[in-house]
Amino acid sequence: MKSLTKNFLVFLFIFLVIASLFSIFSEKTVSPETIGINSFISLINDEKVSSVSVSGNQLNIVLESGDKKNVKKEEGESLSSLLSNFSVPSEKISKMDISIKEDDGFKVVLMSVLPFLIPFILVVVFIYFMMKGVSGANSKAMMFGQSQAREFDNNQKNKTTFKDVAGAKEAKQELSEIVDFLKFPKKFHELGAKIPKGVLLLGSPGTGKTLMAKAVAGEANVPFYSISGSEFVEMFVGVGASRVRSLFQKAKKNSPCIVFIDEIDAVGRRRGAGLGGSHDEREQTLNQILVEMDGFDPTVNIIVVAATNRPDVLDPALLRPGRFDRQVVIDLPDLKDREEILNVHVKKKPLAKDVSIRLIAERTPGFSGADLANVLNEAAIFAARQNKKIINTEDLFEAIEKVMMGPERKGRVISDQEKKITAYHEAGHALVAHFSPNTDPVHKISIIARGQAGGYTLKLPSADKRMYSKDYFLDEIAVLLAGHLTEKKIFGEVTTGATSDLRRATSIAKRLITDYGMSDKLGPRTFGEKEEMIFLGREIHEQRDYSEKVAEQIDEEVSNFIEISKKRAEKILEEKNNYLEKIVEVLMEKETIEKDEFERIVEFKK
Repeated sequence: MKSLTKNFLVFLFIFLVIASLFSIFSEKTVSPETIGINSFISLINDEKVSSVSVSGNQLNIVLESGDKKNVKKEEGESLSSLLSNFSVPSEKISKMDISIKEDDGFKVVLMSVLPFLIPFILVVVFIYFMMKGVSGANSKAMMFGQSQAREFDNNQKNKTTFKDVAGAKEAKQELSEIVDFLKFPKKFHELGAKIPKGVLLLGSPGTGKTLMAKAVAGEANVPFYSISGSEFVEMFVGVGASRVRSLFQKAKKNSPCIVFIDEIDAVGRRRGAGLGGSHDEREQTLNQILVEMDGFDPTVNIIVVAATNRPDVLDPALLRPGRFDRQVVIDLPDLKDREEILNVHVKKKPLAKDVSIRLIAERTPGFSGADLANVLNEAAIFAARQNKKIINTEDLFEAIEKVMMGPERKGRVISDQEKKITAYHEAGHALVAHFSPNTDPVHKISIIARGQAGGYTLKLPSADKRMYSKDYFLDEIAVLLAGHLTEKKIFGEVTTGATSDLRRATSIAKRLITDYGMSDKLGPRTFGEKEEMIFLGREIHEQRDYSEKVAEQIDEEVSNFIEISKKRAEKILEEKNNYLEKIVEVLMEKETIEKDEFERIVEFKK
């Protein structure tokens, strides 16, 4: 579109220039009437001619009345010979003012050449733009294989440093060595140390891997080239490998620098893993990356930083020493890190004075940095929707629940019977969760639909956990079964509302056996090899490494664990039945119960 506009403007300019030339050399007044020679002689004889101007083979005459006439004479014949041939008396001629007008040589030449020159110029200009368009297309075709990496200038005042990255202290400490390598390479070379060629950042989505890579470049104050792994692979064979070569050539010219490849698993997947044959273009790109990283000159200060949340699918050749020498894990933030991240994101948001960032951090276990930023943004949107000037704690709590489970669906119309079933269902969850010794505290109970759930019971841990016991999982299964058991106890039948609970309970029971080795009957071992194999777009996640007999025993153990948890839930529901009715009564009235009110109902004393 831009090229078309540019060409149109150029042609318009040429047209205006040509029109101007014609207007300069053309007569600005209306041409006088042309008469014959006989009429001209008659006017002279009648003494009506005031003046005659000779211009080439044209006579411009002015009559006594002021009118102007033109007369054409023969080429090469003079005015005097013309008058003599018609026997005009000399006294008649003497009464006229006769003048000879010399033609401008440039005008004569231009007017004679211009009719031929203008078409020639237009043809030349047209051919020029045609050739330019073809050469531009050729140059673009030649540039197709060039690297599309974006360069970020770290010399600006707003560059990213480790101070801009909240939390992740261990990752910062590990990466600070990379900064030293880039800043002071000489002291390492003198001791024979080699600069790491690659650093692989591992972590869940949203934990800040890209931000951490920018911070490394900002701390080292070196150029930072960023590209996504998917940008290497195109529909044309060989383009990915060509772009890899172009990227590393550019990096070598600007050494020392950092090359950041985001989502490297797009091109770095294990070669030959597909059942239906490998992807040749992707494998060629991966091979070129391996060659470029292995071929680095030890004195060239280029560090490749890559990020992925799928390290399990990467090719082993990428992870060997000499390629990605360092692997830095960026975990989900713990309580203190979440508090620091929230403090970073609330700087430009007006919070109420009673808002506790610590409380928000405690209520968001398992949230990544991106999730926390989203929580604050949703809280700001929620407050603005209610025409508030500040964000209060209720807005933040609402945002947390929206990020976790989706928006509330208060407009959903349900019958009184369905509302009552939901109330008993959620009350059963809450009651068993509260009185089970290994589960997390209940923070909220609601029978208002949110996301895909008809109601929910919000449990949050009082502290961050990394390891879980067998009893914890059995109590979690008991909590999941509680809604189903309560429905059956009160109404004598169950509904489809417990479908997701039963599915999660079965999944936990199976993982206790196959992943965690917590089955006394089957012993401390795992079952099933988990590999990603793609065939016709289908992913096969698990490959059996056990017999049909063992599979039958696994099914029996799954049922056994669920039965144990079921008995735990039934015991609590039987013993604490009086609290169940109180919870349901409040839910039917208010639809929502917060932590403090719930603990008063169950007579909990801190």
